[in-house]
Amino acid sequence: MELVSLLPADQYIVVNRTILTEVERKNLISLYEPIIGYAAVSLYLTLWRDLDRLEIVSRDYNHHHLMTLLKCDLETIKEARKSLEAVGLIKTYAKEGERNSYVYELYSPMTPKEFFAHPIFNVVLYNNLGKQEYEFLKQEFFAYKIDLKDYKDISATLDETYKTTSQVSFEAVGKKELAIAIHDQVDFDLILSSIPKEVLNEKSFNKKTKELINNLVFTYNFDTYKMIDLIRLVIQEKGYIDKEELRKSARKYYQYQNNGKLPTLVYQMQPEYLKSPSGDNTKRGKILAIFENTTPFDFLKSKYKGHNPTNRDVALVDSLLQDVGLKPAVVNVLIDYVLKKSDNKLRREYVETIAGQWKRIGIETAQDAMAIAEKEHKKYNKKISDKKDKIIEPVWFNERLEKESMSEEETIELETILNKYKS
Repeated sequence: MELVSLLPADQYIVVNRTILTEVERKNLISLYEPIIGYAAVSLYLTLWRDLDRLEIVSRDYNHHHLMTLLKCDLETIKEARKSLEAVGLIKTYAKEGERNSYVYELYSPMTPKEFFAHPIFNVVLYNNLGKQEYEFLKQEFFAYKIDLKDYKDISATLDETYKTTSQVSFEAVGKKELAIAIHDQVDFDLILSSIPKEVLNEKSFNKKTKELINNLVFTYNFDTYKMIDLIRLVIQEKGYIDKEELRKSARKYYQYQNNGKLPTLVYQMQPEYLKSPSGDNTKRGKILAIFENTTPFDFLKSKYKGHNPTNRDVALVDSLLQDVGLKPAVVNVLIDYVLKKSDNKLRREYVETIAGQWKRIGIETAQDAMAIAEKEHKKYNKKISDKKDKIIEPVWFNERLEKESMSEEETIELETILNKYKS
């Protein structure tokens, strides 16, 4: 971030890069204010107000105008602006001169669905509000679910409704959300200068390695000096950094410092908007509820008969969530599927192959994951002529589950898991 001086006489204009409605105002106050504070929200709303009826670009203002409206000094305004920039709500451009000129571009707040699915904002909101207030807020946005299972989509498509024309009368302003950028979290020059060249090959600091280091620092809140210590431990003979060992070392150090706890996504459940409607009391419905209402860590733990899973398996599951970007319930289905198919072994290469396929075709719900797993399994079994060689399949592959009633023993087992791990 380049520093430019800010004075009351400095001018600014506001540029609207989105569509702003009362819905955005509610999302801003309900979801963002607990994270960025009232000053930042007030600044955003004031800049929004500056657009007035012009909608796209405001007239020229000076920063004394902001100081008067917000009743605060320039330093407070600058800090509030930085908070808005950090969460992707505004982007700032500056031109230096006798009086500096600024352009503030306004972007939309995330929708509640996107916000609660965000790996960082969701966690920070939870920590800032506390469990009870967080749950109340989530219920406010996701209280109503409509079961569309028996409906079909009859919506018209664009080409069915409109004909194209070569003339364009205006440039539409679409709803835009600014991508969240995470800049370098450490001083890479300091890392390179702190480790002798004979030990560390500078080519090791490629784009992927830097991304990994930035992600680890952001996730575990390490500083440059701690990363130097960890990197020294994982340098290979030819001076290259072993990225997998670096990931493990960072995890182990954090666990040691935090009584075995991890700041990972393995403790998050499926977002509410990706869950199926409640009320399905069939055996399949109960299994689906477990996938959706259990964190990947607790689901994996249930496979260990209640004992803590190995660090290797936890690291694999964390990688599916962090690196591949699968949703928690999808990871649960994947774990169950692979364990049944591979004689209770979680082989990393095999798991990642399936995870990559599911990610590429956009699997986000437990139902879709179950469906694709069943489809792939049937396709594989068609190639096997000897039934004795067929692989044991998960119980939820059985289509009759929706009609079957459960035995007393099965009911107790499923209810035990649900009661133990659901929130």
